[in-house]
Amino acid sequence: MKRPITTPFDAQSTASDVVAGVDLTGKHAMVTGGGGGLGLETACALASAGAEVTIAVRNLDQAAGAAHEIAARTGNHRTRAAQLDLADLASVRKFTGAWSGPLHILVANAGVMATPERRTPEGRELQFATNHLGHFALVVGLHDTLAAAGGARVAVVSSVGHVNGPVRFDDPDFVQEPYDPWLAYAQSKTANILFAVEAAQRWAADGIAVNALNPGRIWGTGLGRYMDAPPASFDPSGKSGVSVKNVAQGAATSVLLAASPLLEGVTGTYFEDCQEAPAFTPGVRRGVADYAIDPDNARRLWDLSVELTGAGH
Repeated sequence: MKRPITTPFDAQSTASDVVAGVDLTGKHAMVTGGGGGLGLETACALASAGAEVTIAVRNLDQAAGAAHEIAARTGNHRTRAAQLDLADLASVRKFTGAWSGPLHILVANAGVMATPERRTPEGRELQFATNHLGHFALVVGLHDTLAAAGGARVAVVSSVGHVNGPVRFDDPDFVQEPYDPWLAYAQSKTANILFAVEAAQRWAADGIAVNALNPGRIWGTGLGRYMDAPPASFDPSGKSGVSVKNVAQGAATSVLLAASPLLEGVTGTYFEDCQEAPAFTPGVRRGVADYAIDPDNARRLWDLSVELTGAGH
């Protein structure tokens, strides 16, 4: 049996802790949703280590302010903002088509959670489209720039919420059955993990490492904007087994996968609290569900994603 991957960091470690002593000078990183919350904290940590950082967000005004904040906090002025709407495949294609030069780090961080029932311009369910399909088209569209970088890393932000349900391959857009915002969210977060599993296999020869992660529970970021209060399962005491963190702690695992030399050569793995996650145990909201790392599911999702986005590599 393979021994789980461990690091010196834990649930209380911050993004700054993880990146301490790491030199990213000469590397270019991209963080989707880098205009606030976990994305901004992740971008700050990468910039503090010397990386040139692109924050890709839907709202350019917000992104411009975030870029100034990153420079002020880190002293690194090599940060730029770029417009990207993951729910609109035309926007994704425009973004990937305009990119030039190698890309060493891509943190697929942006996302929505428990939204009212909404559709994209292509008619897709919004959460699946934004959290998975948009990122799929983005990362696949940037494959060649990642491969050109040599040893590139992709960190895909998933959630413990994936344990609430698998990908609904026969009805991903909730056309046949009534829409459920939490099942839709779970599906999209399961898809994030399956993408990492399949991309790791397909791109191993290109030197691209792709891993997924659960950042832990962080209340107060933009992700919860469709909720008036934390869900009942949100237990600040931590007795439920769920990691409840501040933003700096929540960004730590993203930064670990994106930049730490401790994970050199690691790919296709799901992490939480800066460690490889164990198997999910019913009743404990931790770990990774079997269906989220199943290679057959991963291949099936890849084929479906190619069909729905027109992207493929």
